[in-house]
Amino acid sequence: MKIFTMKPSITDHGKRLRVEEDEQGRLYSPEVREVMTGRISEGTLPAVEAFAAIGLASRQLHHRMERWCERKGLSETRLSIMFMLHHVAAGVPLGVLASRLHVSARNVTGLIDHLERDGLVVRVPDPADRRSVLAQLTERGHAIVEGMSASTSQWQQSLLSGFTPDELSQLRHLCLKLVSRTQEVDLPE
Repeated sequence: MKIFTMKPSITDHGKRLRVEEDEQGRLYSPEVREVMTGRISEGTLPAVEAFAAIGLASRQLHHRMERWCERKGLSETRLSIMFMLHHVAAGVPLGVLASRLHVSARNVTGLIDHLERDGLVVRVPDPADRRSVLAQLTERGHAIVEGMSASTSQWQQSLLSGFTPDELSQLRHLCLKLVSRTQEVDLPE
């Protein structure tokens, strides 16, 4: 059994995270296993451990992306909007942005307000619908996205370089399967 130690981060409160390999060579958190052993049935332990690992991975990725975006004066969500707008020259309706980001229209309006204030986005009338407004990137916004694209791609490649193509395919599949299940299964009362 191999033991790994990960660097601490804000999401794990500065504590080093210990990770070990099980009999099949798969990583797990001994802390999660220790806390849950005896508290839940053995049959539910894999789901609890998986959920804990998903949560940790999600928090770590979000935290790292937020820190990187902050260096550029952005948030992860604002950068996501800019990447979406970068590929659509005519602009995107605010409602479509809200839908793609899975946030409220009000939230997108505030995000666009900030991007517009910073000179990265402009609102333009929708030529197809006079009631609608489109968000478009400014030249400065395009320049920032283009400047960040290469380093984003490089970071993603570095982060995933330890995975085989088959593992990447499985990871994609499992993440999207989980997203699908979250849409099918209601939260507990």
